Amino acid sequence: MHQQAAYRHLVGVAKRYARRGDEAEDIVQEVLIAAVVAGREDGRVAANRRWMEGAIRKRAAFDARSAVRRRQRESRWQDARDGGEAGASGDDLQTILADLPKSLRVVAALALSGHGRSEIAYLLDLTDAALRQRIRALKLALRRKGIEMPGETIGLNLDLAYGAIREALVPALRRHGGMFATHDPDGHLLILTRSHMP
Repeated sequence: MHQQAAYRHLVGVAKRYARRGDEAEDIVQEVLIAAVVAGREDGRVAANRRWMEGAIRKRAAFDARSAVRRRQRESRWQDARDGGEAGASGDDLQTILADLPKSLRVVAALALSGHGRSEIAYLLDLTDAALRQRIRALKLALRRKGIEMPGETIGLNLDLAYGAIREALVPALRRHGGMFATHDPDGHLLILTRSHMP
């Protein structure tokens, strides 16, 4: 019964911070999984209960921010689809690109023609670091002109904190006893371990 009371308490905390009451149990489940991973699953310890309550508060805030961003993306997509948001015409893009240095103009042209990061790096024989520098320079050059990156360059719009991700990989690799670590395009860490099957 003690565990059920603790669970109900956590659900109550989640209901206070969640956008909707029906999300509370989902938030608690995610936090309980994180608590097990972090070694804080013993709810009898006051420090662990405080940690779980803080994690619930942060998870609810994260979910709320994600929902807002999702609605904004969907709204922008719908506006563009309905013609409410006029994209840059071919002439406008040509004028914008003409003022850029050749190295940035080529990256922008390839991105606008639908090529992704890996394809652009291959076609221009660039390292990943060099391509990231060019993408950053392209974004800065466009921002100086008061222009956002066109929606057609979605393959370049991955503003990930690569340094922070790399710094997080080694400790996660050690903590989970992994053999190999990487991240997906969204920045989520992936740790590969040996099979637990004999």
